Amino acid sequence: QVQLVESGGGLVQPGGSLRLSCAASGRIFNINPMGWYRQTPGKEREFVATITSGDTTNYADSVKGRFIISRDNAKNTVYLQMNSLKPEDTAAYYCNWRARPTPGGARRDYWGQGTQVTVSS
Repeated sequence: QVQLVESGGGLVQPGGSLRLSCAASGRIFNINPMGWYRQTPGKEREFVATITSGDTTNYADSVKGRFIISRDNAKNTVYLQMNSLKPEDTAAYYCNWRARPTPGGARRDYWGQGTQVTVSS
């Protein structure tokens, strides 16, 4: 079973930056889109950003202009560069890919286990 593994979370001061990464533990196919979501205790998981195979990006209004999503298709990795971080960005961040487990298989969602981002002075 292929899993997504996030890294790069941690504690950062307001105004600081972090870069999250998400890679698959094995091979999956036709990954489109790749995305990031976040969740705080007691709240629904919310959309942060997505990037398509054609590099079209979409961002939540709350992160637009501060976060940048990118992908490296050769490495099957998606990144989230987070700048000008605010305390309200504190959350567990999850990567989400829509892909096929095999070339002819049905498309399904893959989720990572999450990486914690804490913005605090």
